[in-house]
Amino acid sequence: MRRSTAQWTVSLPRLLSREAEKTAKEESRTKSELVREALRRYLGEQAFRRAQGHLSRRLRSLGVRTEEDVERLIDEGRN
Repeated sequence: MRRSTAQWTVSLPRLLSREAEKTAKEESRTKSELVREALRRYLGEQAFRRAQGHLSRRLRSLGVRTEEDVERLIDEGRN
């Protein structure tokens, strides 16, 4: 039967490792839980930045560079 999780081996600088262990203990969590949350947040932020970049490029292609341009497009859409 296949496992639903993958196991990794990760190397951390000693200070970061100690801080992570301390935080996990203070929050009554495992180190794995702490790392999973950190990775989820990082990946979420990266996805947001990619979407932001895509939107920014799309807006520039529409000639949107200022808030006034946004207002102009909204007005045009209403008419």
